[in-house]
Amino acid sequence: MTPVRARIGESAEAFRNVFANKGLRNLELAWAASIVSTWAYMVAISVYAYDIGGEGAVGVLLLLRLVPAGLLAPFAGVVADRYPRERVLFFTNLARIALITASGVGVLVDVDAAVVYALSIGVSITNTPFRPAQAALTPSLARSPSELTAANAVASTIESLAGFVGPALAGILLGVVDTGVVLLLTAALVALSTLYVLGVHPVEPATRRGLEASTIASEAVVGFRTITRDSSLRVLVGLFTAQTFVAGAVQVYIVVIAIQLLDLGSQGVGYLNAAVGVGALVGGILALSLTGAKRLSAPFMLGVVLWGAPLIALGLWQPLALSLILFGLLGVGNSLVDVAAFTLVQRAVPDEVLARVFGVIQMLWLASVGIGAIVAPALISALGLESALIVTGASLPLLVLLTSRKLTHIDSSAAAPDSTRLRLLTSTPIFAPLPGGSLEHVATRLVPLRLDPSTVVVREGDEGDRFYIVAEGELTVTQDGAELTTLGAGDVFGEIALLKEVPRTATVVAKTHAVVYALDRDDFLAAVTGHPQSAEAAENVVSARMAGPAATGYRATVIGS
Repeated sequence: MTPVRARIGESAEAFRNVFANKGLRNLELAWAASIVSTWAYMVAISVYAYDIGGEGAVGVLLLLRLVPAGLLAPFAGVVADRYPRERVLFFTNLARIALITASGVGVLVDVDAAVVYALSIGVSITNTPFRPAQAALTPSLARSPSELTAANAVASTIESLAGFVGPALAGILLGVVDTGVVLLLTAALVALSTLYVLGVHPVEPATRRGLEASTIASEAVVGFRTITRDSSLRVLVGLFTAQTFVAGAVQVYIVVIAIQLLDLGSQGVGYLNAAVGVGALVGGILALSLTGAKRLSAPFMLGVVLWGAPLIALGLWQPLALSLILFGLLGVGNSLVDVAAFTLVQRAVPDEVLARVFGVIQMLWLASVGIGAIVAPALISALGLESALIVTGASLPLLVLLTSRKLTHIDSSAAAPDSTRLRLLTSTPIFAPLPGGSLEHVATRLVPLRLDPSTVVVREGDEGDRFYIVAEGELTVTQDGAELTTLGAGDVFGEIALLKEVPRTATVVAKTHAVVYALDRDDFLAAVTGHPQSAEAAENVVSARMAGPAATGYRATVIGS
């Protein structure tokens, strides 16, 4: 079998596994109903704003909806890190249902536009915790690293379908019913999402510390700190933010192009958005080939370029057929960016702060989309529509060119671990219960050590700083000068000193040439104590070791130091 065919087979298998996993399946369906509602609501409220105040009102409303929500996103990430994430999804949806229903009724009874705008802002704010909680919950439900990447590809594909179904549905409905009715239907979709959320049950969710009012600000800063201290994340998030700025401008350009340039009317807004959705669906299918890929910077950069180049072409030519194709290419780029960026972040960031990092990313996403939406009308006024499209589109390929060298370093700092490391972890009772995303994160933290014979790895009485897994060769374990046993491939040692905070209980020396993988104390404790089943397995191992081989019958695998 060729490598390409093997990769396709692995991707298809991972895709099937996502839907065979009940928790992931319900999460993906909840996301589908939610994002379809979001797209349909956005089109309906944009058309409402255009009817009230023209293109300027569209940009102002997008800014007012997105920027406040963006500023609150890091705090929403704190909530999703501190409370069960499935409950965060549930209560977020309940608030959205109430506010969307109120805005729909407001339009139907012809209340003041300011009231509808205020309710629309509220919808955007209450929706803020959904995406960070959903993205952070995904790794805990995935059963393997490849399933995690596949789940991200499925989520992106669903978003692509939603980008087609939501706008198309809104466009069709706007042609036959009042805008208020369309808004009420979007509330019904959120209710459907809530039903699927009720079916999301993590097998054994980690116990999370409650949130105190005095700690909210300090904990929100953790997400910023995690990004700023990692140069690879800084580059990734910076370019992702630039892409979303352009996405915000595109939301205004679509309205103007559909109504003024192509003379398609308000229904055309839905049709052009649907073209983006179709392209994103194609991109989502292509993104499935990224399942298990170790290098994701190249598809990420390609996706960013595909958000810029079509705008340049649109500024030069606007035949209807070509316009639809170019908007479709924007969608392809969107899928590639989403899958590559989300997977890289999930690989690089520890679970305990993952929602806060996604909260910061969502803050930047919402703020940049809102700013892009408010800048677009100014560009159109100053340069004309065609020149505004060219200037906006050229910015992204230029940024990719300037940052490409740094972006390639992301793969080395957040690369998927090799199969040897994952195999070692999954064969170890302490780590085997961890979900796929956590396993992948731990695997990237393992440090390989090549040992010559007689090398002392740990010494009895010393302070414990690492946990070890034997990959090759043999090591001898002694205590008080007496030999206890010999360790071989697959055996582990070093956890007693870390878990019990005591000095090393034995000395381990390489008997032959050997390879061991070391895991630092903090990474070991964070992985084991943060997952109840792993914590229980580790406690069982420690208890067995301290009882002694004679009492337990355990072999070398459970001899520790």
